[in-house]
Amino acid sequence: MTRRVVLGTVLATPALAQDWPSRPVRVVIPYPPGGPTDLVGRVVAQRAQQELGQPLVIENKAGASGTIGAAEVSRAVPDGQTFLMNASIHVIIPHLNRSIPYDALADFTPVTNMAMVPLVALVTPTLPVRSLRELADHAKANPGKLSYGSSGIGAAQHLAGEMFKQTAGVDMTHVPYRGAGPAIQDLIAGNIQVMFDSVPAGAGAVRQGLLRALATTTARRIAAFPDLPTSAEAGFPSLVISTWYGVWAPPRLPAAITERMQRAVAVAVNDTDVRARMATLGADPVADSPADFATFCLSEYDKFGAIVRAANIRME
Repeated sequence: MTRRVVLGTVLATPALAQDWPSRPVRVVIPYPPGGPTDLVGRVVAQRAQQELGQPLVIENKAGASGTIGAAEVSRAVPDGQTFLMNASIHVIIPHLNRSIPYDALADFTPVTNMAMVPLVALVTPTLPVRSLRELADHAKANPGKLSYGSSGIGAAQHLAGEMFKQTAGVDMTHVPYRGAGPAIQDLIAGNIQVMFDSVPAGAGAVRQGLLRALATTTARRIAAFPDLPTSAEAGFPSLVISTWYGVWAPPRLPAAITERMQRAVAVAVNDTDVRARMATLGADPVADSPADFATFCLSEYDKFGAIVRAANIRME
């Protein structure tokens, strides 16, 4: 089925676009305070509001895997007073839950991708593997005996594990947890054997020898582990998957406002202090154009959809 992404169109007069923003702007983050989306969003918003000259007021509207807050933004007036900061789950959840009350592509104006968070293939040190290829060979020799953890059904860690299973042709059992923290602890304890997780979650354990890192699921090597091969270098070129954090607005937002917000986010993520704070979260700044972000969203929607369908994943 052909999908389309709504880009901002000029519905306002030039004067309105020039005057924007003339009052505080509401930014919905559809998760509780303190989570990764909230942390990245607040770091960016704090600097971007200086560029805009008006406060960006964060509203945490959690529930239903981010769909409650996203639905509210999809119905908002496209006047530049309401934005959504969400994670890559925004284009994953439609494949897991067909009853969500909006179209994740058509019912939003894509503004920009704020940041990418690389994933790393981690194993418990008791597992006799030291590369992604050795993991695949070990899994093939022990079908169904290895288990991999994630922070929950449909999370990036889950889909990365399924993507590895599909590309390597192996059978591993998914064990969902309530958050990445408990999964990492069980991985260290050896209760599960494999996990694809973000850099901050596992970096300390890797450096302490509590976990072994095999490869990154990124196109380029990452600064945190410069000696760690990419999945392509490890023999799995199609295993490219990351968590990411973007900004959306209601559909048909005027193009001038869309572009102004994108420029403010770009200034924010290129700020030295912001980049340093994002680095502690394992996030690599992006701030692409609205058009490029629209194309990226569609590509990610299709990629994640293919993984979900192949694995027959559904929300419980």
